[in-house]
This record gives sequence, C-alpha cells and structure tokens, in this order.
Amino acid sequence: MAESMPVRCPACLREHLYAAPSYPCACGAPVRPSLDPRATTTAVTHRVWDEQWITVACTACGRRDQWPHPELGCPCGTVLRIPVARSVPDTRPTAAHAADAQAPAGTAKLPGALRAPRPSARPRRAFQPVTIRTARDAVTAAALYLRWLGYQDIRRADQRPPSGVGLAARGVLAQVDPTVSPASLRDIECLWLTAMTESSDCVYFSLAGYEDEARAGAETLGVPLFVLDLTGTPQPVNGPADDLDATGV
Repeated sequence: MAESMPVRCPACLREHLYAAPSYPCACGAPVRPSLDPRATTTAVTHRVWDEQWITVACTACGRRDQWPHPELGCPCGTVLRIPVARSVPDTRPTAAHAADAQAPAGTAKLPGALRAPRPSARPRRAFQPVTIRTARDAVTAAALYLRWLGYQDIRRADQRPPSGVGLAARGVLAQVDPTVSPASLRDIECLWLTAMTESSDCVYFSLAGYEDEARAGAETLGVPLFVLDLTGTPQPVNGPADDLDATGV
C-alpha cells in the first residue's frame, strides 16, 4: 500500500490526504519517495530546477535515481510541495566513472559521432510514461524517457536554449519544447551547434511537432526528433529517433 499522510494547504488551510507516487526503477521495482510527516508543507511560488528533483533509492536493488519532487495541486489554486525524508547522497563511483579512471593518462575522449558503434541494446522493460498536463510535465516526461534510454545524471543544461527547456546528461544535450508552435529548422540547428561545441549527441522533444524544413534538416544533421503525446510517451518522427528508440545508449 502506498505511503500517505495528511497535508494542509498554507493558503486556504484545507487538509488533503496525500499518497506518494511511484516510479519504475531500471530493475522493474516501483520506487516511492519517503514522506516526512514532521516537516511543513510549503507553497510553490518560484520554481528552481534543483528543488524539483530528489534522489530516491530503490529498496529492491539499491539503485539511486532522481525523480520529480512530490507536489499536489489544491483546489484554491496553490501548488503544494510535499516534504520528503532526505537520503544521504550516494558518492560511490559509477561504472562509467570507474572506466574513465582506468583509462591511460592523456587519452582523449572522442566526440559521440566518432565513437565506435554501440552494440545492440539488451531487452528493456516498457517505458512508463507520465501524463502531460503542464509544461513541467512535458519536461519530466522527456527526462524519464532519456533515463529509460540509458542516460544518467540528467540535469538542466548550462546554456538556456532559444525556446523551451534544455536538459543535459553524460554524452547528450536535449531540448524540450512545450509550446503550441512546431519547432523550426533554426531550433534544430541551434541545438545541433550547441551539442557540437560540447562534443555531445543531441535530441529534440516537441509537443507541437516540426516544420517540414526542420524535419529535413534534422535528417541531414542526424538529430533524433520526438513528438510528446499527451500520455507522455515520446514518439520518434525521423530515422535517427527510430534508431535511438530501438537501441537506447
């Protein structure tokens, strides 16, 4: 049974019974954040990226991943941030970091486009989407999908894109466009150029789709394009996206 606790809206003093959502760990087990009934529920007045994500450990395999911070919308219009029990950050080196540490000194890392082809991906569990109701949901859906593909340590990109929200992880730069206008060729080219300067691959997610020139340009540049449907499932719309969806990273 999901953990639940009473929470009170600080604006209207209405009380709600809140149950923590569950998310799918890579091992297949459901992961839920631990709620802190001793802490005070707060209203979200200004969004800060780091405050929207928390690290949660899977009780089945011990894996630690970042998931959206629990929130609840009160009928009075206030968004409530639910307090959670903070866990101690995991400082153990990942397999990727260990591999880098064992590399000979002075060995340069090759850009994504120059690396050896990846082997066929192992069978993966089905992607578990989150319903998109807001622009924040679109960003969350894209972040979950990138993690499902195999990217880790997803965070907000250092450089803000011309439109939408930028996400970054080890080896990839992604742009999430939650607007109602189709992405243009300029949007695709800006993402591609930024990724080139960082020697990273890049991925574009759009709610409203893409202009014809944008699709043609992305095919030429090798940029995977995805459309986010309202169920939160990214749908590949060009060849590079089909390949990435089928094999992961």
